[in-house]
Amino acid sequence: MSERATSLLASSLVWDNHGCMPVGRPNDTSFLSQLERYRAVGVDAVMLNVGFGEMSVEDHLRTLASLRHWLKANSRQYQIISRVQDIEAARANGRLAVGFDIEGANAIGEQLSLIELYYDLGVRWMLLAYNRNNRVAGGCQDEDTGLTSFGRQALLEMERVGMQVCLSHTGHRSAREVLELASQPVIFSHSNPSAVHSHPRNIPDDLIRACANTGGVIGINGVGIFLGCNDTASATYARHIDHVVQLVGPQHVSIALDYVFDTQEVDDYLRKMRHTFPPGLGYELGARFVAPEQLPEIVEVLLGWGYAESDLQAILGGNLLRLAKAVWKEPTHGGK
Repeated sequence: MSERATSLLASSLVWDNHGCMPVGRPNDTSFLSQLERYRAVGVDAVMLNVGFGEMSVEDHLRTLASLRHWLKANSRQYQIISRVQDIEAARANGRLAVGFDIEGANAIGEQLSLIELYYDLGVRWMLLAYNRNNRVAGGCQDEDTGLTSFGRQALLEMERVGMQVCLSHTGHRSAREVLELASQPVIFSHSNPSAVHSHPRNIPDDLIRACANTGGVIGINGVGIFLGCNDTASATYARHIDHVVQLVGPQHVSIALDYVFDTQEVDDYLRKMRHTFPPGLGYELGARFVAPEQLPEIVEVLLGWGYAESDLQAILGGNLLRLAKAVWKEPTHGGK
């Protein structure tokens, strides 16, 4: 690795906007020590998933409680994110700043007030649907019927409390309706351009442009079947970044590897929920991911393509920091 790439990572705020530890297993914290893998490659902040899809409200809250408990017990290495300032403070002290995210509004059931509770507990973005339709919006692998009346209320409540609205895994019709209604920047936290690889989970250029027009950011995920042909090479990942940069500029791209630390959990889920994954879309290939350890190589590739260091600093974390300052609000109960 070149000294220039190493130096750039060391001098930049590096923020992975989506990582996946085991969920729905609140008594299993055995994988959490692998958070050190982020710190070892220079990541300063990460958002961890606390639930997805059809998991119950209880499952989300139990997972969130377990993560918070472990992180507080290891506070010399980790800082739970409550405010934007926590990210820079953790970085200055050599700790990894950790926040949380939710994949799908099933986490709130029929209770809008749970949005504020999750926010106070450190959840900083929630996507509206996870592949299938729910009471909020349509999913990207379902007959998307659009944003519901309850979904419009959820959108307003998320904007009120400061939780970022995420449209990854959401159906394209629902996404377009949200983008028309939103009054704050919206994110596709971990979605790749379908112009580079065609897949229902990826998003077309018009959605990328519409997201950028809100001031939002598209996070590029490292899931092989969404990158194309289960190819997790660093250059393949960089090509997805480059497409979005060429389309809307470097100020609207971020890192969101979607790295799953327990790959057996993914394989078990794909078998159990086979009926929810249409055939022929690559899910039968199994799970392969771009690993955190590839970040230096990804930076090296982009530098080799002529990317300016200032643009890479924005992509690595500056863009997400800008959004956090624009959207997040002070937790109503102090976020302690």
